Amino acid sequence: MRFYLISDNADTQMGMRLAGIDGVVVHERAKLEKALGDVLAMEDVGVLVITARLKALAPDLIDDIILHKDRPLVVEIPDRHGFGRPGDAIAAYVKNSIGVDIR
Repeated sequence: MRFYLISDNADTQMGMRLAGIDGVVVHERAKLEKALGDVLAMEDVGVLVITARLKALAPDLIDDIILHKDRPLVVEIPDRHGFGRPGDAIAAYVKNSIGVDIR
């Protein structure tokens, strides 16, 4: 089984390529749908790595794969812009969980 990346920017694709992970760059929902179909047709892809912006572009498609397909495992990663969430998400998680502000 191998990893495969669908990214919304070339920087993330280049970094993953240096780690030996193939992938594509897409910016539109229609191209994302095609890329997801291509990945599902690849029998050897076990983990799909997708950037947060693309997951936000088509959450219904990604959630369908997560909930109804045996493979691939979908892993959402931040791109060079982060997750696009306001503030420091990890610090906010720690504060909400245990009440300690680590900023």
